[in-house]
Amino acid sequence: MIGRALARTAALWPVVRQGFVFVHAAARLLADPAGETGAKVRRRFDGLLAAMQRHRRRVVDLGAALDHFRKVARSYRPGLFYAPDVAGLPRTNNALEQLFGSQRYHERRATGRKTASPGAVLRGSVRLVAGIGTRARILSGRDLGRVDRARWQDLRRSLDDRRQARVARTRFRRDPDAYLTALERQAQQLDLPA
Repeated sequence: MIGRALARTAALWPVVRQGFVFVHAAARLLADPAGETGAKVRRRFDGLLAAMQRHRRRVVDLGAALDHFRKVARSYRPGLFYAPDVAGLPRTNNALEQLFGSQRYHERRATGRKTASPGAVLRGSVRLVAGIGTRARILSGRDLGRVDRARWQDLRRSLDDRRQARVARTRFRRDPDAYLTALERQAQQLDLPA
């Protein structure tokens, strides 16, 4: 039965083989075994996508699949090439998910919570980086002194804005009438003196 199926589909195998040549070439480029810069990997990957377009006629039966691959690759393109330039950045989504899972595990252990802390959503951009960074190496006071004060204040301001928005949403959900009444009172107080 398998022999019959292979015999009937034998004409399709050369096309599939060529498609896999393209896919494996893309995987090798993105794995970056030579340790090239992100810009160089990006140029080589763009060249591969152009080659797929040029050789599309050779694999007419896979033309739609190659077009789909190129479309998806273009949509992921902005985030594909950071790993070669940033030391320690996970190369794949799976490795990144594993890193996030490890962070959640350690946070649950430290806080005693069964689920992730609500603050992880609100301040995740800071807490995640801090948690992973402190596991990678021990930071000193000197490291904290090197931080750009203006950037730090901007970050604190944006985190506080997010916290204030969350507080406002919670107040509105708990008692919409009281929340709207307080807003109207504030709006009336903002009138400019004559």
